[in-house]
Amino acid sequence: MKPHNTRIITTLLLSFVISTPAFADEHKSYGERVTHKAINGLANIALSALEIPKNIINTTNQSNIFYGLTGGLAKGLINMVGRTATGATDLVTSPLPTRQIVEPAYPWQDYFEKDTSYGQIFKMDTQTDPQHD
Repeated sequence: MKPHNTRIITTLLLSFVISTPAFADEHKSYGERVTHKAINGLANIALSALEIPKNIINTTNQSNIFYGLTGGLAKGLINMVGRTATGATDLVTSPLPTRQIVEPAYPWQDYFEKDTSYGQIFKMDTQTDPQHD
């Protein structure tokens, strides 16, 4: 297996582990929030290309095949760049436990149901640390 493929598979596996319901506790420690944010950033960088087929399919389903192939491709490329940029921002700022910028958090979540959207940047995560309550 090529080293590039190994990195992608590792990123996918780590992303699935971190995004499981066991880690969905609303009272995460600082370390868990930082780790989750860093892995979320890596996953969004590595898998941002999934935005292209997602947007082509979603746009085709909302209108027609011609608009889906042209407008969906353009929308997918824009969202791919946006997801890559927000992933890089999350990775670089992972020591600051801020809320996620992109919704859904991972490109495969709500794949054909929800278009990608972007929220406020650097909004602090107000979850409390259970060790300091």
